[in-house]
Amino acid sequence: MKFRLATVAWSVIYLLLLLSLLTPLRIFTIFLLIVPGVVLFSSLPFKGFLIHVIPVLLIIALKDVYLLLPAIYFLIPALLMGRVYKRGAPAFQALMTGTGVILAELLIVLFIATYTFGFDLSQYLRDQAAMSANLVQQILNGNPMLPGMNWTAEDTQRLGTMMIGKVPYVLILTSFLLAVITHALTRPALSSLDMPVRKMKPAREWRLPRALIWYYLLAIVFEWMAMSSESSWVQAVSVSMLPLIHACFIIQTIGFIYFWTHSRNMSPVIAVLLSLVVLVFQPLRIIGIIDLAFPLREAITRSKK
Repeated sequence: MKFRLATVAWSVIYLLLLLSLLTPLRIFTIFLLIVPGVVLFSSLPFKGFLIHVIPVLLIIALKDVYLLLPAIYFLIPALLMGRVYKRGAPAFQALMTGTGVILAELLIVLFIATYTFGFDLSQYLRDQAAMSANLVQQILNGNPMLPGMNWTAEDTQRLGTMMIGKVPYVLILTSFLLAVITHALTRPALSSLDMPVRKMKPAREWRLPRALIWYYLLAIVFEWMAMSSESSWVQAVSVSMLPLIHACFIIQTIGFIYFWTHSRNMSPVIAVLLSLVVLVFQPLRIIGIIDLAFPLREAITRSKK
């Protein structure tokens, strides 16, 4: 009975979160929309999940049919993350699954906006840069303490280029943040339903699939193709793939550092400091590439015996 009331309560929470998208609260609640779907899918059989979710979607459709779009959008990563939890897979896998699915959805939305509605992301960011430049110039002109300072066309162009270059990092960070928030709230919620979720593995056990090497080569080829393409979507996918894979290599490098320091019985502080060096000097991610391509950890383990 307690379990049934809890799942019904999560259905109500899901409904309220979706309705909040019609209010200014959506700035905050949008980061929570995946959580109810994950909890319900993880804790219920599929038929029970449908019984809880379909009424919510029907109520939303009656209120505003367009609300079904974000509802379905956030339900997809909820299903896939919930599947990971239901299988009892490591929490890290759930995080990576959520991040990857959300990032893929963002790129698909950008693709639809580009080829269906003629949206040009690069031009939009350049227009925003021009608007910002005009505002800065007005401030400079109205400040007598800054005589002779002008915002040039070259400054505007550099700002636009910088904004375009930050797109992949914004997409990746947004996807990762949504996945982290979802996991942080889902784990205690499932535990309260007597469904324990595995903790994150120790950093020394972080290992990514070796297939990531092939994805890296594919991303490089895709980048070459994007150089000759005028499509903003192709360019956005290209500039998003490599930073995402680079981030994975950094994670692999940090995992190797923790493994190496642990095998040498070094202080955890050393591992933290070395990890900070990797985050600052990102070309060190090559260590992660080597760790993926060759059995470095096995060699270290054998050398200790």
